Amino acid sequence: MITRIISGTVLIAVAVAAVWLSPAWLFLLIGLAIVGLGCHELSTLAHASRLTFPTTVATAAAMLVCASFSSALPGGAGVLPLDLVLMTALVAAGALSLASWQGGIDALSSASVALLPCLYLGLPVGALVAIRESRGPEALFLLMLTVIVSDSMQYFTGRAFGKRKLAERISPKKTIEGAIGGFVFGTLLLAVVGAWWLPTVPVTVRVLLGVTLVALGIAGDLFESMLKRSAGVKDSSSLIPGHGGVLDRIDALLFAAPIYFVVLRHV
Repeated sequence: MITRIISGTVLIAVAVAAVWLSPAWLFLLIGLAIVGLGCHELSTLAHASRLTFPTTVATAAAMLVCASFSSALPGGAGVLPLDLVLMTALVAAGALSLASWQGGIDALSSASVALLPCLYLGLPVGALVAIRESRGPEALFLLMLTVIVSDSMQYFTGRAFGKRKLAERISPKKTIEGAIGGFVFGTLLLAVVGAWWLPTVPVTVRVLLGVTLVALGIAGDLFESMLKRSAGVKDSSSLIPGHGGVLDRIDALLFAAPIYFVVLRHV
């Protein structure tokens, strides 16, 4: 427990410093590092599930997708067009699947898992980078706080009032009552704090956005739990003492970030 508390405190301090203090180029590098570590953990899960995973190419493609969102690169935003990066990743994954297939029944699953890092890591982490660059650290931190508060209150309200299982086959400890607590407190935080950090977004939109982000965060958490349960592992890695791996820490953000990015871009 002490190890978990200490590592959690350090993790929060590092995350806060990265969001509020790092220059754009450093934050992009942090994002790329997160993508790289996440790809390594996906590779471990894929191998545990007996799937072929082209780690090097998949990681490089996911990093390029992430970098395509940033204006911190020489030449500014658009120097790596997202459509070109995604099409290149598709062709590369398809070619690798052709070269590595041994005649079994896993061709579709192996080809799909090769593309997963681009969509599951490259796009969401790239969206986080773009949110910070376009709307400032406060907008990104608001998303992070919403997810953290929602996740925490799901745990506490679930412990106090939880009786009905939310998704027993995937995550037996999650309850409907816990999810309701996450919705209430996560939405409330975004609606209230967003008045200062997202002043141009109307309150009704903030409320709807809060509900959506909490729902997506829960879905992201369950998605990663499904991947781990299918692979027969408890954590995506042991990188963070007491907290598991990178995917275990950012699973909710990976589903919430793209929608948050789209809403902020068009509202």
